[in-house]
Amino acid sequence: MPLLRSTSDSNNLRTAWLIVALLVPVALLNYLDRQMMAAMKSSMMGDIPDIETRANWGIALAAFKWVYALMSPVGGYVADRYSRRHVIAASLLIWSVVTWATGHVASFQQLVAARAVMGISEAFYIPAALALIADFHIGPTRSRAVGLHQMGMYAGIILGGFSGHVADSPSFGWRWAFSECGLVGVLYAIPLFALLRNPPRPEESRENPSPLSAIGELFGNLGFVLLVLYFTLPALAGWVVKDWMPDILKEQFHLGQGQAGVSAVVYVQLASLVGVGIGGWLADAWMHRSERGRIFVSAIGMSFFLPALFGVGNAGTLAVAIGFLILFGLGWGFFDCNNMPILCQIVRPDLRATGYGFMNLVSISCGGVADWAFGALRDRHVPLNVIFGVFAATALLSVAIVLCIRPRIGSRHE
Repeated sequence: MPLLRSTSDSNNLRTAWLIVALLVPVALLNYLDRQMMAAMKSSMMGDIPDIETRANWGIALAAFKWVYALMSPVGGYVADRYSRRHVIAASLLIWSVVTWATGHVASFQQLVAARAVMGISEAFYIPAALALIADFHIGPTRSRAVGLHQMGMYAGIILGGFSGHVADSPSFGWRWAFSECGLVGVLYAIPLFALLRNPPRPEESRENPSPLSAIGELFGNLGFVLLVLYFTLPALAGWVVKDWMPDILKEQFHLGQGQAGVSAVVYVQLASLVGVGIGGWLADAWMHRSERGRIFVSAIGMSFFLPALFGVGNAGTLAVAIGFLILFGLGWGFFDCNNMPILCQIVRPDLRATGYGFMNLVSISCGGVADWAFGALRDRHVPLNVIFGVFAATALLSVAIVLCIRPRIGSRHE
């Protein structure tokens, strides 16, 4: 009997890591398709003249986020009630078609519409994927598994940073980039659907609460409300760094579009790759000693934001700016690999995707406002150090918030 149990456990662990391996390329495409636009700003504005202002560009960026945010709880609820496998594969297929279509827009209005539709389709992926990973990875490997999945996202952002060079190339261009990435996603959706699996769910766990009951249970949980706030405040800076940093570096240090896109993305995302690796391992190890281990590791990562954001806002040279972006990326990795694992410690399994969907709703809605507000403030010539100083203050508040979260007793083994 012990041998049979050991064989079964080994098979389950292989399946758990296979799920992560299948989802990493999807995570890469998820962020590549949305990140390319930030690095190709100059080419797209030059080709679509009715965008006209940076505030309008901010609206185009925010359209994705606002729709994505509104649909995230819906996507999470559907993933909790029905097949996570079906939700993930359908989401990839639809957003890939929309990515292809984005390469064929001819006006500002069409671009905003395409980004909005992409927001709908992509909103179903992240809550379902992270909940599926959490279903298969119980306790000891959860932060590392989530961290590996997030590495796929960072790889997508890195590749997106190079898309500025693609946009500048007379042989390719920004329309080619969107069209080809969309085609790759459509093709990958087929084997993904065939190979992905749902975990067996105990009958007693299938309570199927109504939407109103799910909302009431989640927001009646103080720990969940604190986690939503903690998930949201750092995202204000995070989205601005992702979406506006290529333009910031281009303007501040007189770089070309390609060099600015690479400098803004590659270093911070490589640091995030290292951060999720270290942060995931450290969090899983710390959980052997304390049920708050993941909370402590996340708080350490958030503490890196304070000097990093002050430094980015006051950097006098490109090298100094990159150094502080690396520190920001390392902290983001610690933060990013532990959000779903912390959520798993404060809500029951049947509400994990729904809970993450609501976290996205609040966080990304605010991120969309931050994108628009940053563009509007820069149009009014507000200094960068003032804007990033405010972001640093929110990071300090975030550390205090996450340390107030108290996991359920025994949650480290769920």
